Amino acid sequence: MRTRTLVKTAAAIATVGSLVWGAHAAIMLTHTVTGQPLDLSEAPEEGRDTEAVKTFLQTGVNIYVEDPICLPKAHELYLSMCSGCHGHYAEGKIGPGLNDSYWTYPKNETDQGLFETVFGGAQGQMGPMYGALNLNEMLLVMAWVRHLYKEDPKGAVWLTPEQRSTFRPFDENAKHIEPSEDLLPQCGGPAG
Repeated sequence: MRTRTLVKTAAAIATVGSLVWGAHAAIMLTHTVTGQPLDLSEAPEEGRDTEAVKTFLQTGVNIYVEDPICLPKAHELYLSMCSGCHGHYAEGKIGPGLNDSYWTYPKNETDQGLFETVFGGAQGQMGPMYGALNLNEMLLVMAWVRHLYKEDPKGAVWLTPEQRSTFRPFDENAKHIEPSEDLLPQCGGPAG
């Protein structure tokens, strides 16, 4: 009897969740430290209905990774939201480095894992970013973090095989993509 009640309650919660969030989320997103499900409704309304967010919620894949059109905005968001703790080139400051193959939370080597940490926060100074960034902006920031990777692309599990074959490790002494405040339609900005 008790098991049947729990199953019915879980089914009701799942139904309500899909009505509130739409039938978009096919992947289960959990907090990096506690393992509790993440509540995406805590994020701002803006930036939820972009193609990148829809794709990510279905597949766990960030389509902005190595997208040259979106990287300037991704760079600008990273500088304003992340570089103070993680460093200009994600080399690490008071927060850990993000540009090499070592991850404080190993799940962050996947797009889904990194999103869970950005959205929900972790231990120490890494608070949840859902109050500061919308879902689309989180994906853009993640794309810039991936762009800053300075090691052998064979270890970059977030890259597709095609991306891996052309990926060049980040070199802080080389010419860089300049940051831009422009949010183009292809990157979740308004159509125009």
